[in-house]
Amino acid sequence: MVFSYIAFELFVPVQPGGRNIEIEIPRGATFRQAIEILYDQKLIRDKNIFLLAGRLTGADRKIMAGFYSIWSNMGPIDIFKIIRRGQIIEYEIKILEGDSLLEISEHFEKTGIMQKEDFMKLAKDPGFLNSCEIEAKSIEGYIFPDTYKIPKGVPPEDAVRSMIDKMREKFSSEMLARMEDIGMTENEALTLASIIEKEAVVDSERPLISAVYHNRLKKKMLLQADPTAIYGIKSSKEKITKSDLLRKTPYNTYQIKGLPPGPIASPGLKSIMAALYPDDAPYIYFVSQDDRTHQFSTTAKEHMQAVKLYRQRQQEIKYNAKDENGGS
Repeated sequence: MVFSYIAFELFVPVQPGGRNIEIEIPRGATFRQAIEILYDQKLIRDKNIFLLAGRLTGADRKIMAGFYSIWSNMGPIDIFKIIRRGQIIEYEIKILEGDSLLEISEHFEKTGIMQKEDFMKLAKDPGFLNSCEIEAKSIEGYIFPDTYKIPKGVPPEDAVRSMIDKMREKFSSEMLARMEDIGMTENEALTLASIIEKEAVVDSERPLISAVYHNRLKKKMLLQADPTAIYGIKSSKEKITKSDLLRKTPYNTYQIKGLPPGPIASPGLKSIMAALYPDDAPYIYFVSQDDRTHQFSTTAKEHMQAVKLYRQRQQEIKYNAKDENGGS
């Protein structure tokens, strides 16, 4: 008789139908308090059986706070398994290498964690920046590209801070020592890495592109990094024009000396490593080629020849495409 009662209490749903119920187990709640919440929502009938199951399985020692999605026609045993596994509702945010704050704010808005405007306000808030020990004008570049699972109900600032912490975790003691050896601050390393991220397509070229910028910095030359010319002006997916290069902004390295005041995107680990460990190469210039690689040069004369060849190839491509389409 006792076994029949226990089986009934564990396997027979309390409520008929298939209504979805969202319950919240607050931070600091005990297993007993969680059981009370389930009981109040009429999802279980006998609290004592659940408490006993918790003791027998060890589930009563730790319970994950958060929001749980439960169907009313679930058997109590299935509800117990969900709670025991800590199967909370989570939002997935995928940050890509090279994403700027604009793209990241859109990811946050799509999941419903935070509106774009609120994200951008937090990203530039002096108090938040100070709490994260970021010596820059925003958190641009300090969010590590990765896929994040953000529990529903987590304060947005905590979600953002966890992404910043992930970036800092990537800096090994060796990398921090290297940063000090070459005289770069965290902000400078991430800034250079972000430029490399936007310029490089082929991984093997990242240290070479880094070498170009390190060499230019040593020679006190303008970096002339195209992606910096449009930062904060238009999307990096848009074409960069001559007028963009001539526009005076705090980030345009065609107009300012040295590095910009902060990163222009979120760099991946490969770009960060390239910024810290550039190739030992004398290159000062590079220009794009048709296969998404670059032609590197050490002199202005070599570079101008490479640019000339690139433009010739572009004209040939346009001519051939026009010819294939029957002219105009």
